[in-house]
Amino acid sequence: MTAARKFADAENLTPVMREVFGTDRRIVAVDRLPNGTKKGVYRVTLDDGMSTIVYVWNADEDYWDGLLPDGHDDPSNPFAHASGIEFFAGATHRLEAIGARSPRLVLADRSKNLYPADIAVTEDVRGGTLEALLERDPDAGRRTLAQLSDMLGYMHAYRAPAFGRVAWIDGGGAPPDTTCEQAYLERALVNIATAVPRDARAAQGEAMLEEKLRTLHAALEPRAEFGVVHGELCAGHTLVGPDGEPVIIDIEGLMYSDIEVEHCWMRMRFGPHYEALRNPNLDPRRVEYYQYVMHLDLVGGPLRIAEGDFPNREWMLDVADFHLQSALAYEA
Repeated sequence: MTAARKFADAENLTPVMREVFGTDRRIVAVDRLPNGTKKGVYRVTLDDGMSTIVYVWNADEDYWDGLLPDGHDDPSNPFAHASGIEFFAGATHRLEAIGARSPRLVLADRSKNLYPADIAVTEDVRGGTLEALLERDPDAGRRTLAQLSDMLGYMHAYRAPAFGRVAWIDGGGAPPDTTCEQAYLERALVNIATAVPRDARAAQGEAMLEEKLRTLHAALEPRAEFGVVHGELCAGHTLVGPDGEPVIIDIEGLMYSDIEVEHCWMRMRFGPHYEALRNPNLDPRRVEYYQYVMHLDLVGGPLRIAEGDFPNREWMLDVADFHLQSALAYEA
């Protein structure tokens, strides 16, 4: 996207706030929260001190716009671009139904009458991230981690109707004509193909990367049971609620999938705190496979977004570099 991006402000969010809170409230501050790549996330503060979170989905807020591979806009694709109010609302409803906490949804509007984009309004969870809590107060952080472990138990024990994106399957969509592990294989092959023309090391190691992938995939036994998987769960995507409870965010990518996917990601992102979340009953071959797939995903995705105008481009390139080295050195 080459034109200057236009973000939300107090003027164009006023109709939204009036719809939710009435006409006797006035916006005193609109703060765009950092690090989002797919949607705009705004904290809106009103004149009585109350605050709320507004999510906005449009091209101005999406730094992936124009950079994604074929099929990203097909809602039946389990790896469709995890952005949109349908994904958000569907994930919110599924989590609520199984007893997992995410921010309470106040308004979901697709009409474009209140704001010229799809928007959602949720409660503002002001306890900060679990990441910050673990640094500030390790004892309190461990209590929240224990609750998060219980919440993951609910999510992963849920028996999904089929493999696929939660919002699509729950909305009556047909599951993809592939297995979970095969879908991840095909996604990983796309990520290798993305890296090859962009990095000489990937080009030189292309055959080896693909051979490792196919070897790990071939070792898997079929499985037909799936849990509810966040996919990118970390301490930074976990807020702390008013009673110290974990509240998970960035939920649009919620999937019915092998639960090993969740644990491979969490093992990377929670570091030493992962022990509190560990599940001893995982399939070790699936763990090996999905860990490798995840390295490749964190090469292809960052290399794609780095070709746009995402403001933290060098950080993305560093992520791709680290995970390419990890993939090349991975023991299959």
